Amino acid sequence: MTERKPFGMPAEDWVDRQIREAQERGEFDNLPGAGKPLKGLDRPWSLDDWAREKIKSEGVSILPLGLQLRRDVERELDEIMQLALEEGVRRAVSRLNEHIRETNRRVVEGPASLVRPLDVEEVLLKWRACKKR
Repeated sequence: MTERKPFGMPAEDWVDRQIREAQERGEFDNLPGAGKPLKGLDRPWSLDDWAREKIKSEGVSILPLGLQLRRDVERELDEIMQLALEEGVRRAVSRLNEHIRETNRRVVEGPASLVRPLDVEEVLLKWRACKKR
């Protein structure tokens, strides 16, 4: 829409005309979620709800670095346990340890990170135990 509202025309009339013309051109056809009920209409909505949904949809973490690191390590260890080769486990633990060291150097706000680099041999013992099952 590049057209400006004509002088003297009520804004509501102009907006309604823009919407009608867009509908006639089919610009609202096949939109995602078309014909589906709007989520959350059955409950009150607040700015906190909007912020929570936005953070979730954008995949943003609002945790302090130290706590986010714990979450990252847990997730990475779950993925490491699925790897097929020992060499892949060693490389993944090495990358994870570098991530831990780098994050620990940057933690300046929030709780201190208590996460320490992992012992590769301990991770390999757990990995081997998972593979035997």
